[in-house]
Amino acid sequence: MKMKKIIIAIIAGSVVMSVAACNTVKGAGRDVQSVGQAGEDAIK
Repeated sequence: MKMKKIIIAIIAGSVVMSVAACNTVKGAGRDVQSVGQAGEDAIK
């Protein structure tokens, strides 16, 4: 029973970390995109 709780805790932690990492990468992508757009606007 104790081992089952440990495994569930590890899985839950992994899911939370995956979601957090996904949001971070998505935010970084938006930042890079906005910098690229600003560069394009400056060139025009």
